[in-house]
Amino acid sequence: MKNILLHIHDDDAQSDRLGVALDLARQLGGHLSCVQVTPAEVYAADPFGGVFGMAAVIDTIHDQDKALRLATEARLARADVTWDWRNHDGNVVETLIEQSMLADLVVVSQPSAQRRGARQALPIVGDVVMYTRCPLLMVPNGVEALALDGPVVAAWNGSAEAAHALRQALPLLKRATGVHLVEVSDDSPGMAAREAAQFLSRHGIPLDVHEWPAKGRRVSVALLHAAAELSARYMVMGAYGHSRLRETVLGGVTRELIATATVPLLLAH
Repeated sequence: MKNILLHIHDDDAQSDRLGVALDLARQLGGHLSCVQVTPAEVYAADPFGGVFGMAAVIDTIHDQDKALRLATEARLARADVTWDWRNHDGNVVETLIEQSMLADLVVVSQPSAQRRGARQALPIVGDVVMYTRCPLLMVPNGVEALALDGPVVAAWNGSAEAAHALRQALPLLKRATGVHLVEVSDDSPGMAAREAAQFLSRHGIPLDVHEWPAKGRRVSVALLHAAAELSARYMVMGAYGHSRLRETVLGGVTRELIATATVPLLLAH
């Protein structure tokens, strides 16, 4: 994974996802592309402020964007990675999907569970992962670094999405000290876990297979408990769901893990 795309936005999670993206670029010898998007709604007409009010709002937004860029570039200048900066006006999700066409990985933040405000990370994870062709790494709140040389949990339920996520994650999994293939026993059966284990072993990836009992817990909760007990640095899983009239409809496990994950989540659809 040599081409890492990072979402740049003026929110409280920006510093954390930048730190994780820099860690990835260093460990993978990759290039970081910073994509800053001024949302299209900024240019919507203001029925109360009129033209002058709208112009003032746009100027303020552009000043904030410039300040964020200067501060971020100062940090990038001290990092030992190559990078570029891309400014865009438009829809955030559509721009990130378009810019990810030649990316190997997209890095975004977990949506905040708190009431949405100006400093909250945008709730874009589901929309981006459903349409982009590369995997997406969601950085949870409070996670500011990521070391790839540790244990990893890969969620397995025998689905095409789970298999696709494993394939997409191979460059990262090869750096892990061990992969724990976790199948929650109450989940719907599909392709056997032994098939996935054989696939990974043929790539020289050390792994253990776990049939993790749900014990009455939701699948998402069981997976998070597994990640904690196995000291996973991050979790790999398929993103389940479909889109309907440009509205993302995610499966329950995917939606719950996006909201509650405490370790970085590598998602692929």
